[in-house]
Amino acid sequence: MGVSVWQIIVIAVLVLLLFGRGKVSELMGDVAKGITSFRKGLREGDADDGEAADRADQAKSITDARETPVAEQRAETKDNARS
Repeated sequence: MGVSVWQIIVIAVLVLLLFGRGKVSELMGDVAKGITSFRKGLREGDADDGEAADRADQAKSITDARETPVAEQRAETKDNARS
């Protein structure tokens, strides 16, 4: 019990008769704009994820660079305290 080509054609003709050619073409244009906007959002989301990962890596590098001298100073302070 699948949908045949003739059933799709009959439904398309009924929709065209009920809503008119102008309304159907306007609706299809809106659907196309929605799909385009959705795809653009997906691409921007992927780019944002990549940028966020890059920013996190940069922040970690900066934090590591700042902590290294502090860790060395702590080690020196502990060595001096033991002496």
